[in-house]
Amino acid sequence: MENNHKKLKDISLSVLDLVPVLSGNNVAQSFSNSLNLAQKAEQFGYKRFWMSEHHNMEGVASSATVVLVGYIAGNTKTIRVGSGGIMLPNHAPLVVAEQFGSLEILYPHRIDLGLGRAPGTDQLTTMALRRDMKGSVEDFPSNVIELKNYFTNENPGRVNAVPGKGLNVPIWLLGSSTYSAQLAGMLGLPFAFASHFAPALLQTALKVYRENFKPSENLKQPYVMACVNVIAADTDEAAARLVTSLYAFFLNVVRGTSYPLQAPVDNMDAIWNDAEKYAVQQMLQYSFIGSADNVKGQLQSFIENTQVDEIMMVSNIFDHTARIRSYELVAQMK
Repeated sequence: MENNHKKLKDISLSVLDLVPVLSGNNVAQSFSNSLNLAQKAEQFGYKRFWMSEHHNMEGVASSATVVLVGYIAGNTKTIRVGSGGIMLPNHAPLVVAEQFGSLEILYPHRIDLGLGRAPGTDQLTTMALRRDMKGSVEDFPSNVIELKNYFTNENPGRVNAVPGKGLNVPIWLLGSSTYSAQLAGMLGLPFAFASHFAPALLQTALKVYRENFKPSENLKQPYVMACVNVIAADTDEAAARLVTSLYAFFLNVVRGTSYPLQAPVDNMDAIWNDAEKYAVQQMLQYSFIGSADNVKGQLQSFIENTQVDEIMMVSNIFDHTARIRSYELVAQMK
């Protein structure tokens, strides 16, 4: 029976890192910051540390996601590390199975494989990735099943993933619509919803996932994680200033531009117009901003409204120390 009284203290908390490139800085520093964040998240008690796959974005350095998963896992001890996610249309399922099979061998029982259906980039870059997106997206369900089979001991095909075969690498489906929600339910896989940038269909997707869920050997009951933006600080005023970097990041999306993560500003009204402001705010509906007490209340309301099993947080904060502090404040809410 569904627990209608789920509290923040009852659920797991995790981290999504886009590996942001900071204005005036370089990618090497981004990698160093991400490792430091992962080590702090492990210390604070977070369950997972996932990195996304994006391409051709000046402000995001997580394009070689598998390499970074290995980098983070190799320099942490207990936190689960994975992809949030690998955009499967960009890759051959066999290669993904071999890569994550290798990671599982190197870092046993700590690797997650989150899969997305979108390319994570623009059409021109998709062509540079040597993928025919029309066929790849349409073939997503069969590609997921093919990938799943590479991890079994009874792969019906003639090709084996070495390493990969017989390994227990948890597969998650990620989505921002009902498509992957339904597929995850039908396959008995855990589901993660991208409510940090696509809030509109969150409740519908959760309903579709739960209604279509069929128990599998990996998962007996539905398990859902929602990703949200969190900017916590010691005061509401400090958080309100920090979040302007997040606004500028999504303003890039609205404008179709690509810039590194910008330093916070005192007033966004000099940067965006009313239409752009509205568009950004619609995308960031599930953004919890403020002091620890305020963010705790916002997160608690979100949990009660969605009954999610886990929350994954992304905090695009320019100042690395403030970013670490945000995650520390949330961890202390448990």
